[in-house]
Parts: sequence; structure tokens; C-alpha cells
Amino acid sequence: MSIDSHSYQQQALDCLQSTFGYTQFRSHQIEVIEDVMQGADCFVLMPTGGGKSLCYQIPALLREGTAIVVSPLISLMQDQVNALKANGVQAAYYNSTLGLEEANQVLMQLHTGQLDLLYVAPERLLNQDFVQQLQSLPISLFAIDEAHCISQWGHDFRPEYSRIGQLRHVFAQVSFIALTATADAATREDIVHRLALQSPKVHVSGFDRPNIRYTVLEKRQPFKQLVDFLDQRNAAEESGVVYCLSRKRVEEVALQLQQKGYRAQAYHAGLPAEIRHKVHQQFIRDEVAIVVATVAFGMGIDKPNVRFVVHYDLPKNIEGYYQETGRAGRDGLASEALLLYGAQDVVTARHFIEQVANEDQKRIESFKLASMVEFAEAQTCRRSVLLNYFGDPMHHACGNCDVCLNPPVLFDGKVVAQKALSCVYRLQQGFGMSYAIEVLRGADNERIRQLGHQQLSTYGIGKEFSVAEWQSIFRQLIHRGYLMQDIRNYSVLKLTASSGDVLKGKVELQLAKPRVKSTKSAGQGRATAREGLTESQQEVFENLRALRKEIADSEDKPAYQVFGDATLLEMVVALPKNDHELLQISGVGETKLSRYGFEFLNLLRQA
Repeated sequence: MSIDSHSYQQQALDCLQSTFGYTQFRSHQIEVIEDVMQGADCFVLMPTGGGKSLCYQIPALLREGTAIVVSPLISLMQDQVNALKANGVQAAYYNSTLGLEEANQVLMQLHTGQLDLLYVAPERLLNQDFVQQLQSLPISLFAIDEAHCISQWGHDFRPEYSRIGQLRHVFAQVSFIALTATADAATREDIVHRLALQSPKVHVSGFDRPNIRYTVLEKRQPFKQLVDFLDQRNAAEESGVVYCLSRKRVEEVALQLQQKGYRAQAYHAGLPAEIRHKVHQQFIRDEVAIVVATVAFGMGIDKPNVRFVVHYDLPKNIEGYYQETGRAGRDGLASEALLLYGAQDVVTARHFIEQVANEDQKRIESFKLASMVEFAEAQTCRRSVLLNYFGDPMHHACGNCDVCLNPPVLFDGKVVAQKALSCVYRLQQGFGMSYAIEVLRGADNERIRQLGHQQLSTYGIGKEFSVAEWQSIFRQLIHRGYLMQDIRNYSVLKLTASSGDVLKGKVELQLAKPRVKSTKSAGQGRATAREGLTESQQEVFENLRALRKEIADSEDKPAYQVFGDATLLEMVVALPKNDHELLQISGVGETKLSRYGFEFLNLLRQA
């Protein structure tokens, strides 16, 4: 249909409510939709869960022709297409998973104008025959999702994405919209340049996800720390992702969780495609509660009820960390992000950066890692550190991170630092952290006696601190540049150029007491999605969840594609009694009302 410029906002709002079941737009959405409706190119930066998809889905429904959506992951396409179909939208995907007959069926729908949106893998989109076919059809817009993949300065560069910009010249009269959740200033400029966007309208939303609680713990006994966290969260009832850096660790942690009775599965790029697909499907259908994964898992997750994300190892950069933690709480409900932070992770990451041949790339990666370390070591509000990195400063404490909820206790570290550095010096810079701590604490064992280190002047001078406290002290000294670990030589501790000033007492040093376990202040508890519900409301919520699962199983789809948790919680509070009242609930559109309204209203009337 053609759009009257004076009425597009009302048409967009009508579409939002009747198709998707929402009564109002989120920040920046209507502005982006207006620009796309008027034929402009757009660059859109919105946080995960901020509603990027609607910025191109609604114009696709209102403009003539078919919208072509470029997506990097097959699982992401399938989830988004299924969610659109659940809302009554004519959508399909065109990728390598389709057999010849299915692919031809999709192309027939495209050529006969039956599709509002077609999701396409970049490899298929850039096929010359397919491009020629598109040139003969009415195309409403091109949307490039996860656009940071196009930039080599981004954190997830994909070479096949870099050719998409060629299409801008072929389809000169069609709007192009690039969307991403994570891009610093350099990456933004690179995306616009590589896609050859024409005088694009730039929309940058705030990066804050206030429903996510950020917590960082010093990594000591990581698996025990993980299990403690899961036990506090009652993880058997919730969905979550645990990220590890190596495939080997992914499999080890997944197996250990299974042995503890958790419904957990491993996911990494080294597993056969059918296993990865099965794990993904089990996760989105709530048959698996926890996926332990490398970063290969996640970009394709359009699952709104992920309640926690744990980083078992330190991410390489803040962009990756932000995107991965953003997979929690997409529905806006309370969720958590836990990072286990160890000095060895930093040493390993720096070692790999040193192997990078390109000096510019090495410089960028070093800066990004340093920024990640600064976040992990922050003694001020973590959300402020995170937002400031993306140029979205917050000038007040958030009240929902571990630093705000449990401010660190600082102590004068001048003397204890001298003890630590002196011990490393007396050990002739030839031993690792664990052994140095044994000497400082005056351990009586065969190795110390055999080497004669009980005779050192630093033997036993640190008995006032526990092993965990000494580990924290050494890590803080490493991160501040007063010590280093030689990864090429069994991670032995070495003094640095800055060590001398500490040993001579020229440096005033404030150190933080370690965070090795999650603490809870009075009344704080864990961040849960059901906060504020009474006991009777909890019961209604569980009944609604059971009904949702029954329907989802009968239709062979994930439960959240029936209704999300946020929608169920709103039903619990509002207790709608008829169709009109149910339509006022966010997430209930006309299609879902006709499909599921009777059963849900019947249950709610009994509450």
C-alpha cells in the first residue's frame, strides 16, 4: 500500500498493536520507521532486546513489495520467521537448510508477491542469479542485521558480509537499513562506509539494560562458584548460558553440570551440525535449561526468557561481553550476568594477541582487552564503566551491580605489596603464584624444605592472609603492572620496571579485599523475574506457564512463541476477563488472541 506521510505514524501504531500486540513504541523505534518509510538509508544501534527487528518489520508490512533481511546465522533466521508466522505475518527464509523443492517453493512465493519478509543468508543473497531475480521484483527495503559483522574493526568480522555493499549500487532506489547492538565509533563509521549507505539517518539508542545485574567474582574455584550461583538462582526452573573460551572447557563444564543433575548441554563449532541444531532446539523449547558454549552460540538466540549468562572465562573485548550478556532478559524482566575473572585469563589473551601479525589489529585488540580488564577490576559502578565505553555515560550509580550493592572494602596495600614483591625477588623470579603464596604463608612441605626456601627472609611473613586473599593481592599487583606472569615459562612471576618504586615505599597503594563469593546484603537476594508477586499470583503464573507449554508442545514450537514470560506476568497482575481486556496486554495481538485467547481467558477467569 502507498503511505500518506501524514498518517504513517498511526498506521505504524495500528500495525504494532494488531500484529505484534504492543500498545506503544520503544525509544527511537518510530523515528527509525519514519525514516525508512520516507525512503532513507538508516544506521540503527540499539541494545539487544531494544526492539531493532520492529524497525524494519513494520515498514516491511506497510510498504509495497518484499523486504529482504540479511542475517548471519541460520538459527536466527528460523526463529525470527517462526515468531513472525506466529503473529500472522507472511515470512520465509532462503538458506542452505532448504531442499530443492522447499527452496523452489520459497522462490515461487517471492515471485508471486506472497511474502512480506524474506530472510536470506549473505552467500545466497550475493549469488548473481538471485540478484538478477530480485531486480525484477518490487523490493520494499534491505535490512542488514548484526551489521557489526561487516566491519573488520568490529568484534565478529565475517568476510562474506563485506560484499553486501555492492548491492547498494544495484538497488539504488531501495532503502537500506543496517542494525547492530554493539559498535563503537570506529566500527559505526566502517559499517556506513562498507555498505555505501547514502546520507544515512543515524539512530543510536542508549546502551543501558537496567534489568540486568552485573556481577564479577575473582576466579578461584570456578566450577564451585558456578554451582553456587546456579543453586542461588534455582536454575532448574530457568534458562541460562555459560560461556567458555575453549571447546575442551565447554565439554568439561557441561559434563560436570550433568553429573550434578542440571539439564545442561555443550555447544561449540567443533560439534556435528545435527548435534548443534538439536541442542539449539532443545534450549529454545526449554527441554535443556543450560547451554555451555563458546561464542559460536548465541547470536542466533531470539529467546526472551534467558534469565542468566555466566562467563566462565574473561571475554576478549567489551563488545563481545555486552552482546553475550545482552542475551539475558530480552523480555525486560530481572536477569543476571556473572563474570568469573582470573589473572591467567588475561595472560593467555595477551599471549594470543602477541601472535597477531597485523600491527593495527594487534593495537586494537590490545586496547579492547585492556578495556575489558578495566571493567572487571572496576571499584566503581560497573554499569557506568560499561556505558562509558560505548560513549553513553551514566552520571549516577546504577544500584544494580555488585559494586553498588556490595561496595568493595579497601585497605592500605603498601606493606603487603612490598611483602609480595620481595618474595618474588627472593625466589629469583623463578616460581609461580601458588608457590610464592606457600612461602609467604610459611607452608611446611617437602618442596620448600628441599629447595631450602624456609631460610628466606620472606618465609612466613604473610600468615595473616588466607590463600584466597593472597591470590587476590597478587592478581591486583599483576593487573596494575607491578608484577607479570611469563606465559612462555610456566607463568612464573617476574618483577617489572615499576616494581622498584613499590619496594622502596614510593607508591601509596589501595587494594580491594577479594570478591571470591557472591554476597547478599539484607533483602537483596538474587534478581528474579517474578519479584513482587504474591503467593497466589505465583500459583496463577505457574498455571499459565503449564497451559503455555501444553499449547506449545501440541503446535511443536517454543513456549515463548505462544506468549513470553513478560506477557504472562502482565496477565497475572491485570487478570483480563474478556477479549478486549486481553488485547490490552503487551504481546497479545489479534492473531494470537484468535488462536489462544479462549484457553487463557478461561484459566484467568478462575484465578
